[in-house]
Amino acid sequence: MVTMGARQSLGLFVSPLNTSTGLGIASISLALAIGQFTWGAVQPLAGAAADRFGPGRVLLGGLLLLALGSAITPWMNSSWGLIVSLGLLSAIGSGAGSFSVLIGASSQRLPLEARGAASGVINAGGSFGQFVFAPLLQALIQTIGWMGAMWSLALMTLAAIPLVPVVSKPLDTPLPRTSGEAGLWPSVQHAMADRSYQFLNLGFFTCGFHIAFLVTHLPGEVNLCGLPSAVASWALAIIGVFNILGSLYAGSCVARYRSRNVLFWMYASRAVMVALYLAAPKTELTFYIFAAGLGFTWLATVPPTAAIVGKLFGVRYLGTLFGMSLLAHQIGGFFGAYLGGIALTRFGDYAWMWQADIVLAAGAALCNLPIREAAPRNAEVA
Repeated sequence: MVTMGARQSLGLFVSPLNTSTGLGIASISLALAIGQFTWGAVQPLAGAAADRFGPGRVLLGGLLLLALGSAITPWMNSSWGLIVSLGLLSAIGSGAGSFSVLIGASSQRLPLEARGAASGVINAGGSFGQFVFAPLLQALIQTIGWMGAMWSLALMTLAAIPLVPVVSKPLDTPLPRTSGEAGLWPSVQHAMADRSYQFLNLGFFTCGFHIAFLVTHLPGEVNLCGLPSAVASWALAIIGVFNILGSLYAGSCVARYRSRNVLFWMYASRAVMVALYLAAPKTELTFYIFAAGLGFTWLATVPPTAAIVGKLFGVRYLGTLFGMSLLAHQIGGFFGAYLGGIALTRFGDYAWMWQADIVLAAGAALCNLPIREAAPRNAEVA
């Protein structure tokens, strides 16, 4: 809740940061885009560290870095400063306390039949963080200013530290090796050569593009439509609420359906929803309905994606291999955040970004169909 809530609410700071520093939307978008990529780049490294040494130290270090990055941001008045605070420190911290470590830890500690539901609950926690943090930070920005809101974010991050020992309890029994398993690096090489893994990551790339564009530039889209800034914060909160439902539903679907089919319908629905949004009048109600529809699939792609990785390669190195999938996700996130800023600067709106989003979402849906995946009852490979 804390690491994802903090990360997914940074778009609310773009306008006040620009007003305060005069750096320009494109420069601030670049810092946040680097943060999107960094968050993904740290996932396989954090997952590998957790697989080898346990998740406790990784989670603690992540929370401390996230708090530090948030705390020093108000003193950053250059593009390089924002890249260091938001693009590196905060992103590394939130990444080290996110999906690759948490889902890897839970999968190693739970039986097969509980893993899908557990990943859905973890994902729902991240969405609940977005629901809590978006309106709270918007209220803080309006009452004590964006600097005070950022310092408050740092303190809220530190409040999660007492949860670390609970998440990182020792394993009851050591994990057995998968048949033929030769270690971490051979497992990575095997995964990278697998066509199903490649198709899965291509689809996940689009998911990152879509989400990063929206969390970074939805406030700007609301402003272009002449609506109050509160509409953006409430839209982000609605996305979070509906993704709680979507994440729990996606977690339950993992045990009943092939995850590739779940992902196909999620990505296809996004293409339809963006097209409907473009055709609709831009009112507050439109944004809230759009947010609810998108929210249901927002990060609900995580449980079925993690499930496919586990089915293909087992859970021994799930933190590492799913972390690599998250890296693909965040490469897409880099382009979504950065190109959104470029589009606004050069063309004055986000029209071509929305059109690209439709094409990419449709492509992501098709990418999941060729994935090799057994029916759920035959999925155990660990």
